[in-house]
Amino acid sequence: METHPPVRYERAVRKAQADGRVPALAVALHRADRDPWVLTVGDSGNPAHPLGPGTRFRIGSITKTFTAVLVLQARDDGLLDLDDPIAKHLSVPAHGDATVRRLLSHTAGFQREPYGDIWDTLRAPDDGEVLAQLDRAERVLPNGRRFHYSNLGFAVLGQLVAKLRGRTWAEVVTERVIEPLGLGATTLHPPREAAVGYVVDDFSDAARPEPQTDLGGAGPAAQLWSTAGDMATWGAFLADPATVDPNGKVLAAATLDEMRFPATVTHEALWLDGFGLGLIVEPQGRFVTHVGHDGAMPGFRAAAYGRRGGDGLPPGLGCAVLGSSGTARVINELVHDLLKLAVELDPAEISPWRIAPPAPEEYRSILGHWYSEGTPLVFAWHGGALQARLADGAADVPPAIFEPLPGRPDVLRTVSGRETGELLRLSRDSSGTVVRMHWATYRVTRVQDGFDGGPASAGGFDA
Repeated sequence: METHPPVRYERAVRKAQADGRVPALAVALHRADRDPWVLTVGDSGNPAHPLGPGTRFRIGSITKTFTAVLVLQARDDGLLDLDDPIAKHLSVPAHGDATVRRLLSHTAGFQREPYGDIWDTLRAPDDGEVLAQLDRAERVLPNGRRFHYSNLGFAVLGQLVAKLRGRTWAEVVTERVIEPLGLGATTLHPPREAAVGYVVDDFSDAARPEPQTDLGGAGPAAQLWSTAGDMATWGAFLADPATVDPNGKVLAAATLDEMRFPATVTHEALWLDGFGLGLIVEPQGRFVTHVGHDGAMPGFRAAAYGRRGGDGLPPGLGCAVLGSSGTARVINELVHDLLKLAVELDPAEISPWRIAPPAPEEYRSILGHWYSEGTPLVFAWHGGALQARLADGAADVPPAIFEPLPGRPDVLRTVSGRETGELLRLSRDSSGTVVRMHWATYRVTRVQDGFDGGPASAGGFDA
């Protein structure tokens, strides 16, 4: 094993800063079993506040993940349903049939930006104008047709949350996400410690400072500023909330599971990434994903992701890369490279196996080999839960996990893995032994049989 992983991390960061010609680059790795690792390279452009761990960068569209969390909080609090049309909650002059779920997954067909050439004028609409001008904004694609990224959609979601909570979006995101998670360096506006953002000339080493604008009513799409340390923590929260928010103060872990499930791919022919409910999901190989978001604003690029799945994964692994160049795409690549390096060079410690209590008596007769649809299955009890796997399946495929329904021990719900959501029903003989099961209504038996109930070993084909 690599004895000094930070040396490799540092080299990767310094190479990215030099190759990408990023005036200031700040990087952080967060994991629950180590102290944070933070590195800054370059010059902040702010003489009063030299570059360091406390330097703030604009994080752009990473802000959308905060807005998405606020929307799911409102859903969990019973204030909305994800399939509600926005007109149920907001007075809008057009496009009121767009659903909350479609806006979260960028499949509502909204044009990319709010009405007007805001990147020419650098004047953003205020809260009221975002909604009042919806009749001037196009629905560039039919609802649900395909992925089309829209800042306007998230601006509307921010106004929705504000309306439901009776506060401004800025107040809600501060009170319900930033403060509870202790993200003290994450702010709505640039503080004194802010880096200067630049456009770096393609054909020389010159760079021009970019203007910064308040996004007003479009703020829920891209307003926030932060540090690499805060954003690495945020990436860890999105991937493994139990390590950052163990009591679910901000959002239940099950809700984040829902947000991470891909609702659409971003390109119909290149399935390189997907979009969940406000989150980008990037596959990294078998059963490994990076979840989070990228950001871009004049003079800045940013990326914050957490890693899920795979052998050696440390708990709560998140990474953020923030830079003061609006054109440095290397930032969006470096975050994924560092997450991979963290697992390769410094994997999680291997916990020793220990003897545990046996399966509850009412489930012991289930353990072992069964068949369903002629396919062999293995039912086992591990980690305090009943599990099932294909007998000949790859070892790294997650098992199906079951939980009994309240007060009904012989009816269990599949809570993850194969057939998630379906019921497993147990049938017992007079002694209480489980002799047959039905999983997703398919018969499960100890011996291999056909759909007519006859044993496969008996043959019966008449030539």
